[in-house]
Amino acid sequence: MLIRFNVKNFLSFSEREDGKSEEFSMIAGKVRNKKAHVYDNEKIKLLKFAAVYGANAAGKSNLVKALDYMRRIVLYGLPKGHTDMYCKIDDANKEKESYFELEIMLGEKYYAYGFEVILNQSKFVSEWLIELTSDNREKLIFSRDINKGIFEFGDTLQEKGLIDKLKVYAEDIQEDDSILLLSTMNKNKRNLYQQYTSVAIFQDIYMWINKNLDINYPNRPISDYSYMAKTENVEEVCRIISAFGTGITGFKMVDVSPEKVLGNIPKQIRDDLISDIETKTAEMKNEKKLEEFGIVMRSARDFFILSVDQDENVKCKTIKFSHGKENVLFNISEESDGTIRILDLLEVLLSGEGKTYVIDELDRCLHPSLTYKFVDTFLQLAAKKNLQLIVTTHESRLLDFDLLRRDEIWFVNKRKSGESDIYSLEEYNARFDQKIDKAYLEGRYGGVPVFSTVFPIEEEV
Repeated sequence: MLIRFNVKNFLSFSEREDGKSEEFSMIAGKVRNKKAHVYDNEKIKLLKFAAVYGANAAGKSNLVKALDYMRRIVLYGLPKGHTDMYCKIDDANKEKESYFELEIMLGEKYYAYGFEVILNQSKFVSEWLIELTSDNREKLIFSRDINKGIFEFGDTLQEKGLIDKLKVYAEDIQEDDSILLLSTMNKNKRNLYQQYTSVAIFQDIYMWINKNLDINYPNRPISDYSYMAKTENVEEVCRIISAFGTGITGFKMVDVSPEKVLGNIPKQIRDDLISDIETKTAEMKNEKKLEEFGIVMRSARDFFILSVDQDENVKCKTIKFSHGKENVLFNISEESDGTIRILDLLEVLLSGEGKTYVIDELDRCLHPSLTYKFVDTFLQLAAKKNLQLIVTTHESRLLDFDLLRRDEIWFVNKRKSGESDIYSLEEYNARFDQKIDKAYLEGRYGGVPVFSTVFPIEEEV
């Protein structure tokens, strides 16, 4: 689960007045009600939901982008265009380090992983991984001062044989300041992890960032609908879909012609896809798992699953929905944008343990009452799961103390200088009988647009 995220010198986030990074936290505050909204193991209390508010261009989406940027750097390296992503509000930021740090809970342990990078120079400056103990002490796993060429490994990695290998890996990237150690430790190291269990923390951190941190933007599909394709409880899925007022009463997987589907795909993509199918088929056949093979294809308004049968014939299926009469089926492309949005969001409700979902513009295409019902439903389900959902939104109906705790509400506000600040409603100590949505829209907590006159009216002479 996510504990905290810190960022500095990225897009509209520069630094706080004290020089520290901007901080977003899922640590529960002093609120005593709605304890089911909180994960509590008697050592730490973590929120399972957070809503981030702010005016257009205040920086809400930049918070999501910062999380995603850190994730992409760890998984794939510095992305294209990174040299221009520092906070341009101050020219001096071009030569300054950008700071990214995640604090996460894995099992019953807590870790901080982060790095500093001068984006304009494509140069990492430092990198660290630390275990945070319950008595507020820090236990070093590794640290890296790239400018000085210094690596330091903690006591847990001093095992004979292991430390020598780690020093070799460190030396291999010593002269390359564009590579992270965490990324390097997750490339072709299977034998190392099999031989030394103490080094598994590198893999665990990397896999949490890769698999458990699920970041979604409004112009991209959230789900690949695998919950429909694989679920054994179709009735439960139908019940949830129906409860959101979509009019859908059922769905089924139906066969479609692979040639028809593949024929609509650009040639280069089609050739790559066919190559992937052939490669994957050979692998699964060797492992005698061909029946488990399937490639999911998802666009904004289409969904297909390509599979291979025992005779190596390509099969294709899609989802169709019924509205009332079971014998009348509709393609997903015939459903409304709001219905498709709900079908995407069901992925979150049906998710297993341990995931942290981040959704930019949750309320996109949704009626305000539907957005409220979705959040309410999530909070009911999350009471029984270790699951987190962080959203950006403009939907003021969620600013309701009957629904949310004070510490679950965050704001992003843009200073006059153009820099973004992040802060929680917890800082305001709002009364529980206060109309929080009205106060927000009146600008009491910041994060709302400030208008000037659009069409000036000339005074009559």
